[in-house]
Amino acid sequence: MSDQLAVRGIEVHAHHGVFDFERRDGQTFLIDLELALDTRAAAAGDDLSRTVDYGALVADVVAAVEKDPVDLIETLAQRVADVCLGRDQVASVQVTVHKPHAPIAATFSDVALTINRSRP
Repeated sequence: MSDQLAVRGIEVHAHHGVFDFERRDGQTFLIDLELALDTRAAAAGDDLSRTVDYGALVADVVAAVEKDPVDLIETLAQRVADVCLGRDQVASVQVTVHKPHAPIAATFSDVALTINRSRP
């Protein structure tokens, strides 16, 4: 059994993409997280140290998205999943990276990649 903790719409300006102008100018990325974890111990003791401090997690995710530009949102999503799985309490994570300003020559509302990762 696992509980789900979701944080949606983490907005980060970063410089990822395959085109020079994406690297130069940057753009907004939105990150959604859904963590699977067991919250019973935290609830029983009303103890933050027995669950995921989502404020600290979001700060770490933002830092991971802002650093070292990569070409692909696939690489970026994996980087974010690795940050989440670095928390001992997290059994698995679903990460969605939204790139609403992707360079596409058509009208669209969003490009999004969702990955699911868990501990080995």
